[in-house]
Amino acid sequence: MEDFFRGAAGILVAVVLILALGKQGKETGILLSIAVCCMAGVLALGFLQPVVAFLSRLQAMADLDDGILRTLLKVVGIALTTELASLLCQDAGSSVLGKMLQYLGGAAVLWLSLPVLTALLELVEGILGGL
Repeated sequence: MEDFFRGAAGILVAVVLILALGKQGKETGILLSIAVCCMAGVLALGFLQPVVAFLSRLQAMADLDDGILRTLLKVVGIALTTELASLLCQDAGSSVLGKMLQYLGGAAVLWLSLPVLTALLELVEGILGGL
């Protein structure tokens, strides 16, 4: 939990610095935002490691295919990366690029989900075919 509070404190310090820079230091503020986001992302990975271990254990217990867990983690990673990058684009003054990045991320998630949706469809067909 200490890591969370350190990360939150670092982010708040960065916000104060960005506000202090004002409009004259907009480019520096954007670079500072990107750097702090990267550091917070690395910190967040530490929190996600136990979640991945739990999901692996759950996968072994349920005898799920490796591809399903991998796909789920990729989808979550794409969604989080898309949201963060979109917000950075909007902060940099390019909201159109931020929206387009969200569109691209949504398309990538749908494309990546096709094998899981296909397996679900086959499962439903198998259940309905057995009736």
